[in-house]
Amino acid sequence: MPAEWEPHSQTWMAWPERPDNWRNGAKPAQAAFSAVARAIAEFEPVTVCVSAGQYDNARARLNHGNIRIVEMSTDDAWVRDTGPTFVSNAAGEVRGVDWTFNAWGGFDGGLYWPWQRDDQVARKVLEIEGCQRYRTEGFVLEGGSIHVDGEGTLITTEECLLNLNRNPHLSREQIEAVLREHLAIDTVIWLPDGLFNDETDGHVDNFCCYVRPGEVLLAWTDDAGDPNYPRCQAAMRVLESARDAKGRPLVVHKMPIPGPIHATAEECAGVDTAEGSQPRDPSIRLAGSYVNFLIVNGGIIAPRFDDPKDAEAEAILKRLFPGHRVVLVPGREILLGGGNIHCITQQQPAAQQR
Repeated sequence: MPAEWEPHSQTWMAWPERPDNWRNGAKPAQAAFSAVARAIAEFEPVTVCVSAGQYDNARARLNHGNIRIVEMSTDDAWVRDTGPTFVSNAAGEVRGVDWTFNAWGGFDGGLYWPWQRDDQVARKVLEIEGCQRYRTEGFVLEGGSIHVDGEGTLITTEECLLNLNRNPHLSREQIEAVLREHLAIDTVIWLPDGLFNDETDGHVDNFCCYVRPGEVLLAWTDDAGDPNYPRCQAAMRVLESARDAKGRPLVVHKMPIPGPIHATAEECAGVDTAEGSQPRDPSIRLAGSYVNFLIVNGGIIAPRFDDPKDAEAEAILKRLFPGHRVVLVPGREILLGGGNIHCITQQQPAAQQR
C-alpha cells in the first residue's frame, strides 16, 4: 500500500443523500462534499459515485472539468471505508483490496442496516478501473482504520481493529498476518484508542496520521479535563517507544483538537429517525479533528470548523507540508454526519514503478 503522499491518478468520493444521517435531505452535506470535490479537482481528477436519482443534481453541483460522475448505488457516502484500498507492485501495477464491510460493527454497534450496497462499492470501483481485486471475505476492515508510511509500517488502534464487532474470531497476531499479506507491511503500531466519541470505534485517520516516513501527526489536548486527554497521553507513550519497519524512532507532531463541538438542536432535528441508525443529539460531543485531512498531488485538503484553533491548524499543516498548498474547506456539515474529509475520500495511486 503506497503512502498517501505518493502520486495519485485520482481521488474517489461518493455522494451523500441518506436522510437518517444527513440533515435537511442532505442538501447542506451535498454543498460541503461539492466544496471538497472542487478543492481536490484543482490538484487531481475526482470521480464521484452518485445514485441514479441524484445524478442530475450532483452533475449540476459538481460542474467542474476535472470531476467525473459515475452512477453507483450506495448505502452512504464514506468511500474511505467502503471503497478499495489500492495497492501497487514494483512494476507499477495497481490493484485493490476489497475488505468486507459491516457498517462499523454490524448488529453490534453498527451505524445502519442494510449495508450490502456499501459492501459492493470496492468491487464496482475496481471493475470500473479494470483493476484486479483481492477480496477478504469474512475479514472486516475499513480504510479509515489504518495509515501507512509506504515503507512497511502501519498504524492503527486497538479500539477498532480488536473490537469484537469486527473480527471476533481472530487474535491480534492473526489480524496482523492479514494486514501483512494484503498490504505488504512489516510492522504494526497499535495505539490503544482513537478520538473520544468517534462512532467508528476509534478510526486512526481521525486521530493520528503519517506526514512522511518516520513522522506522525497526533491529535492533542493539554486539558486534563478533556476526555481526549488520557487517549492522547496513551498514544504518545506508544509512539515515543515505537520503532518503525526501518528501525527508526518516530517524530511526533501535535495537532490541537477543536471545540468541543456539538450539533445544535436544529441540526439534529433535520435528521430523519430510522431504526438502527445512529442517534443525533446536541448532548453528544462530536469527534472533530484537523487530522482528518487528505494529501493530494501538491495539496492538502483539510477541514475548518470556524473554531479559534483553525488558524493554528492551518499553520501546522503549512509547516509540515512546505511543498504543498494547504486548502481549508468547511468541515462542520461532514462532521455532523460522523466523519470528515479523509473519511469521504479514497486516493487511487498512479501507476509507477517502485
